[in-house]
Amino acid sequence: MLNAITLLLLFQLAGEAIALLLALPVPGPVIGMGLLFATLALRSGVPAELRSTAQNLLQHLSLLFVPAGVGVMLHARRMADEWLPLVVALVASTFLTIAITALVLRALDVHEEEERR
Repeated sequence: MLNAITLLLLFQLAGEAIALLLALPVPGPVIGMGLLFATLALRSGVPAELRSTAQNLLQHLSLLFVPAGVGVMLHARRMADEWLPLVVALVASTFLTIAITALVLRALDVHEEEERR
């Protein structure tokens, strides 16, 4: 488990370093996750230890939202002052996510049908 957590943290560190060095507008952990995905795709699978560790982390994912909840409570006054831009951003991003997901699923479905023929 320690090796798998170390691997995850190293990929996050690599992502942070790339984001900082290249001044990218993408968070380092997202870049690290992309690097990890590419590495696992090239290896054609996920090692058992990494799979087990990731499952354990996902089981306790709700605990990672506690700091965000505390942050919301600390900035409740500011959120009340800026509720309209927040609501617009939430609704727009939700709609955009649903639309992009639908387009991707449609494209994948068409691609799968073509492969079946």
